[in-house]
Formats: sequence, C-alpha cells, structure tokens
Amino acid sequence: MGEFWPVPDVLAYLAGRWSVARSVRDLASGAQGEFSGTTVFRPEEAGGQLHHESGTFVWQGVARPAERTLRFLPGPDGTADVRFADGRPFHDLDLTSGRYVAGHPCAADLYRGEFTVRDADHWRTVWRVRGPAKDLVLRTDYARVG
Repeated sequence: MGEFWPVPDVLAYLAGRWSVARSVRDLASGAQGEFSGTTVFRPEEAGGQLHHESGTFVWQGVARPAERTLRFLPGPDGTADVRFADGRPFHDLDLTSGRYVAGHPCAADLYRGEFTVRDADHWRTVWRVRGPAKDLVLRTDYARVG
C-alpha cells in the first residue's frame, strides 16, 4: 500500500465530522496564518455530500470567524465532482489510489491541490496558489471526530 491509503468510494469515506488544522503561508511576503475548526460532510437530498467548514482564521495576529461550503457530487467509480456552493465547478477528486492532484484556474491564478489519505481517519490537502498577486501554500490536516 505504501504511504497512501486507497479509498474506493470518496463520498462514503468523507461522510461525517472532521477536525481541521490549516496553515497558510504567503511565500512572497513571509506572512503566515492558521485556521482551526470543523468540517462536516452530510448527505444532500439530491445526492452527494454537502461540505461545511467553520472555525477561526488567524492572519497576522487577527482572529476572525471563517466558513465555507462546497458540494461533493457523485462521480464515476467512487470519485467525486467538487463544486462551489453556487454550483460552479471546482475540481474532480479520485482517491482510489489514496493520492490525487487537482487543478483549478481562477481568473489569473492557478490552484494546484494534492490530496493524500493516510488512513481511515486522517487525510491532508496541500494547495499551491500562484498568480500575479498570489504565491501561497495552504496545508490542511483532517482528523475524523467521533
């Protein structure tokens, strides 16, 4: 199996509550921040999972509440089609090997995300964001709660 834990059905794996710890680094300025909170994946009536993340984001010493919502729709063969809350496409997600790299162009910026699953209760994302005004690394660790 190596260092990754294969996931045959991403929606079944993600279902439930996860603690979230995220570090944010601005590689251009050296500024750093962190987010801590909870992500809940719950079934939607139309199918798939609704992802809701909430917690506290601290940037340069200033703490503020933060939240976001994504939709994880069923894809072929246990994969997912990840969309923003308003339905716009974000990226695909295939964790059948335990690792996946996704890309998302956003205006002049390019988001590249690496998803890795360590075991039944731990997974990680690392997003690298590059663009004319952005040079960021966002590392998020998820641990199943309960």
